[in-house]
Amino acid sequence: MLLGDLIARFDDDSTALQILLSLDDLALIARVRETCKREDYALGEFARAAVQRYAASASDEEWVTALGQMGRTQTPGVELLRRALVWMLGMEHAMGRRADKQDGGISAEPGSP
Repeated sequence: MLLGDLIARFDDDSTALQILLSLDDLALIARVRETCKREDYALGEFARAAVQRYAASASDEEWVTALGQMGRTQTPGVELLRRALVWMLGMEHAMGRRADKQDGGISAEPGSP
């Protein structure tokens, strides 16, 4: 499935969950669901924000790795989604920040510089 097809289906939470289950990574799904609950995101909304932020901010090295992995799978859209989610969760953890709904990106927690 192509990434655009996946993103178009994120509006429905049950469909978003099915897409996440296709990643076959229960630990990643649990981390995403925990973050969604903590930050008051819908599952599809978080996945969409992760892909948008990844597309805008991932390093060149990350993109080279992603493209290589996408070329070795029958489901490149799912692989890019996986990398975007892992990247987004890693950015939140590394920077002590949360996903920001307004711009689909990472913003500082309230009260931090």
